[in-house]
Order: sequence, then C-alpha cells, then structure tokens
Amino acid sequence: MKTRVTELLGIKYPIIQGGMQWVGLAELASAVSNAGGLGILTGLTQPTPEDLAAEIARCKQMTDKPFGVNMTVFPTIKPPPYEEYIDVIIDGGVKIVETAGPGALKYIPKMKEAGITIVHKCVAVRHALAAERLGVDAISIDGFECAGHPGEEDIPGLVLIPAAAKALKIPVIASGGIADGHGMAAAMVLGAHGVNMGTRFVCTKEAPVHANVKEAMVAANERDTNLIFRSLKNTARVFKNSISDEVVAIERRPGGCEFKDIQPLVAGTRGRAALEAGNVDDGIITAGMVIGLIDDIPACAELIERMVAECRAHLRSALSLVDVPEVAEATTV
Repeated sequence: MKTRVTELLGIKYPIIQGGMQWVGLAELASAVSNAGGLGILTGLTQPTPEDLAAEIARCKQMTDKPFGVNMTVFPTIKPPPYEEYIDVIIDGGVKIVETAGPGALKYIPKMKEAGITIVHKCVAVRHALAAERLGVDAISIDGFECAGHPGEEDIPGLVLIPAAAKALKIPVIASGGIADGHGMAAAMVLGAHGVNMGTRFVCTKEAPVHANVKEAMVAANERDTNLIFRSLKNTARVFKNSISDEVVAIERRPGGCEFKDIQPLVAGTRGRAALEAGNVDDGIITAGMVIGLIDDIPACAELIERMVAECRAHLRSALSLVDVPEVAEATTV
C-alpha cells in the first residue's frame, strides 16, 4: 500500500502506533513494525535517558524494521531533561520521532540536523501550519474522538482531517477514532495519507497491559469515556471508571476545583499500576471513543493485515459507485 507516508517512513503499510505513556514499550513497537506498520516507543515512559537508550537497543534486537520514538513536551512544574532524551534518540540511531506539545518545536532544528524524520501531532490546523513552517515532515492530526488530549476546540476528525489535508503541503496522518479498515478507508478518502492508532493497539496481544484492561475496553461502547480536566483547560479523554467519574464530579462542583483537589486521583503512578495489575477502577486509564468499535484482542500482525484488507475492500466498494451502468444509462436518458 504505497502512500506519501509509507514512502516517507520506509514502511509497508501507512499505519502508525502512536506513542502511549506506559504502553509504548519494545514489545508493542517491534510487533507493529514487524507487521509492516510503524511502531513507536514512548520516550518519557522511561524514567531516565539511560533507560530510553536501553529500550531503543532492546527494540532493535526485536525488529530490523523502522520504528520511532515519541517525545511529548508539555509545560510542567518539574520538567524532565528533554534535551538529554533527544540526545539519546540521536545517538541510538533512531531516524523517526513523533513529537507532541508546543515545547517540542524548539528541538526540531537539532533533530533535523541529525537527519531525523519528524511527525508532529497536533489538534488544530493552525498549529499544524506552524509546525510545517518549522520544518516537520508530516502532521498527525488528532480529532476530538481521540484518547489523551484533544485540545479545547472539540473539532472531530470528519472535519479536522480534510481541513488539515486542504491546508498542508506535507503528508497528513489521521489520528483519533480509527480502529479498523472502515476508518482507515474513510481517512484516506478525507485526504489523509496514513492513520495513527493508540487505543486500538492497546487491545492487542503484544500490548504490555493487563488482560483485564483489554477486556474492559472490548466490552465498552463509544459512550464509555470521560473528559477530565475540562475545568482546567487541559482536557483529556480517558476510560470511564469510578476514578474518572469522581474527577468529573469534583470538577462540576459549584465553584469548580483546583488541580490539588484531584491530584491524588489522577496520579500517573496510580494509572500505571492499574494498567499493570488489571484493577480497572483503581486509576486513570487513557482511552478514546474508538473503544466502541473494538471487539477482539488480536496479534498486531493479524490486526494490520485485516485492516489493510478491509480498507482495500471498502475503497473498491466506494469506487464501484462512481461508474454504475444503471446510473450512467439513467443519466443519459
């Protein structure tokens, strides 16, 4: 399946596994890459730059195909040593980086100088245009359906994808709300050159997540997510459980809330423990609305091959509507 994204990234299929905190480890990234997509290690899942170097080396032992590293740079009270992480990526010979967050843009010149291909993830066309001007190679445009941070403007993919494709000269990758060949075909028709999936790859055999979490997502429907941090203007879409329900309730209290009021509930270590132990109601678990479209837990290779076959079938089906003899004859008459 040849697109601008497969040519840019040197991969067989235009399917990218997005960076996911606590989930983007070598087991998953290598499985996606070996299946013909692009696996992504999540840089800041590793506690130190040295740990990231070890994880990059481990992933190289598990695949000889291209893979990338995600670096998300958001303002924080105690920022990690981002530049040291980027130095490790460069020294490790990684040639593809998925960036996210406004702070990531300052490191673009350094990565470009090292010959790295940069896929920048953003939630608005104006941000995508700014990143394009700074020299990124592709944009992953994240619709409101997505897991994690969809921004504050609530623009869904059906509008955001074609808007980005129309405005940008560099390749566009559709992100958010995609789980199968239906969504992949739709993204291509809307102007995307590839797709990015996070939640769908959580529900695969290779994802380093407890089976209870995967099964809970399979059993869920499209209404089983919550938007938290809305009152703090830092919206995040997460799995609907007792913890995220409690966070939403606190945020809706008269007078609102401060972050300190919900901090014990949303601690990252608590969410990580829930993913690892399988106690679905014990922490914040990131998930997109696409959980309503997930009904099995396949291996990454099975999922990708199935998606590509479905995508081709749906595109052929749509193409058949263009030149239907009965329609052509009726039009002539």
